[in-house]
Amino acid sequence: MTVTPAHTPALRDARVPADGMYEGRRTLRRLPEGAQERPYELFDLVPQGRVIGAEIRGIDLSQPLTPALRDELNRALLEWKVLFFRGQGLTSRQQRDFAANWGELETNPLLARGSSAEVVRFEKGGNAAPTFENVWHTDVTFRERPALGAVLQLHEVPPVGGDTMWADMAAAYDNLPDTVKARIDGATAVHDFIPGFVRFYGPEKLIPLQEQFPPVEHPVVRTHPESGRRMLFVNTSFTTHIVGMDREESDRLLSYLVRQAHVPEYQVRFRWQPGDIAFWDNRATQHYAIDDYAPHRRVAERVAIAGDRPF
Repeated sequence: MTVTPAHTPALRDARVPADGMYEGRRTLRRLPEGAQERPYELFDLVPQGRVIGAEIRGIDLSQPLTPALRDELNRALLEWKVLFFRGQGLTSRQQRDFAANWGELETNPLLARGSSAEVVRFEKGGNAAPTFENVWHTDVTFRERPALGAVLQLHEVPPVGGDTMWADMAAAYDNLPDTVKARIDGATAVHDFIPGFVRFYGPEKLIPLQEQFPPVEHPVVRTHPESGRRMLFVNTSFTTHIVGMDREESDRLLSYLVRQAHVPEYQVRFRWQPGDIAFWDNRATQHYAIDDYAPHRRVAERVAIAGDRPF
């Protein structure tokens, strides 16, 4: 009698689209490799996320900072990337004075002015003119020297919604496949202000600013000038293409890279109350202002600190 071999089951052929995002354990390293945890002596720090975000307690930001306090806050900023201070209720002058501890203050002719040229005012909802920050982005990467950081205070908060999220772009870089890291090592990308603002400003406002803000090239992966961390430095609002690639290849790679900010393990989300302050390292993060509070109003003021040329 002939015995027919049993059929061996085979796994059917299937695949997800190329350049997808995959599940699995991610490397979540908050500090530079080899750095040791150290306590904070001049304030209490309460972590808000695994790699990014911490609330600072026990400081009155309306008072001048001592050199020691400034240095310890700077260490916290480098280690946690965004710091939150509840209920500070600063005047515009006090907000500027606090930010100036980190350097020259930036002005921005593309955004509504507050009480001085260094203060940007955001009034959203109600009858306010629409602008759009509900996209992952790093501020003003269209500048030759993008902002070092920013200090944002909420004055009017909607009853529900209006949170802001930040993403750690060092964690995003750490978790890239080695093949992708090899492709972008040493690559540069072009950044331009027009894509980020053409959605709500007409040519009559943008054309006069073209000479002031020509397109600039920055590394796709920048090195943090203080911590030494390697970080992804491309974003949806301002990065137009990777130098030396054809448009299709550049678009596909940029699409993959900017999606890295969407990974929840790299993020922190902050629910605002009036008078709260967020101070973030613009070199190391992207952020996203959640636009879910219409028809209520949300009013904020921001002071930005001029940075250096990325390398």
